[in-house]
Amino acid sequence: MELKLDRPMAFFDLETTGTDVATDRIVEICIIKVMPDGSEEKYLERLNPTIPIPPSSTAIHGISNEDVSSSPSFEYKAKEIYDFLDNCDLAGYNSNRFDIPLLIEEFLRVNDTYTLSDRKFVDVQNIFHRLEQRTLVAAYKFYCDKDLVNAHSAEADVRATLDVLKSQLDRYPDALENDINQLSEFSKGNSNNLDFAGRVALDENDLPVFNFGKHKGKLVKDVFKAEPSYYHWMVNADFPKYTKQVLTRIWKDMDPR
Repeated sequence: MELKLDRPMAFFDLETTGTDVATDRIVEICIIKVMPDGSEEKYLERLNPTIPIPPSSTAIHGISNEDVSSSPSFEYKAKEIYDFLDNCDLAGYNSNRFDIPLLIEEFLRVNDTYTLSDRKFVDVQNIFHRLEQRTLVAAYKFYCDKDLVNAHSAEADVRATLDVLKSQLDRYPDALENDINQLSEFSKGNSNNLDFAGRVALDENDLPVFNFGKHKGKLVKDVFKAEPSYYHWMVNADFPKYTKQVLTRIWKDMDPR
């Protein structure tokens, strides 16, 4: 089943220095932009992360420090990537938990006006796990009856993700609508996080609460009123920049000054 789109959908995958969205960096990005008429545009770029790529990461995606030593940094390519994603909803595999928050972190390091807050996000892994619970390699075999060659290369993974979502729409017509709004909501599952890292969530009254640590389950505003130093600690500690933006909005709403 072909995708029914009102605006472009950008399927993307990142290869990175590691799995910490706050500190790791992108070494390769591939985007396949699917237009409402079904046509496609591709963006593929290797990037110098400006920090060492650990051997454990190279063992997964095959990209070494030497491979990207002469590549441009994300800062140099940020506007080009942001422009390519203009007016696009985003989709990926495990993208809500990893690729999207890490991409946002990279954008925020360059320019804090870059935002993806008006986009819909479709996480094909979340759909898969809610309905079948397997890995991308197994998902590709299960839905497309093909073996995934060159797994953990950005282009192979993003192409497989696009093919899997199309097959999911064919397989689950009763559970899935060919509608990006519905797919985005279905991808979220039971998540009520305000930030991608899951540090802040909404409670049953749609009020922000902490979702970790000693204040888990407590209203963010109540914690900040009783312990203002907790806000200052979080914005100066090694939390993702997007998490800090969410907390700062809450802080400023409490005291507009």
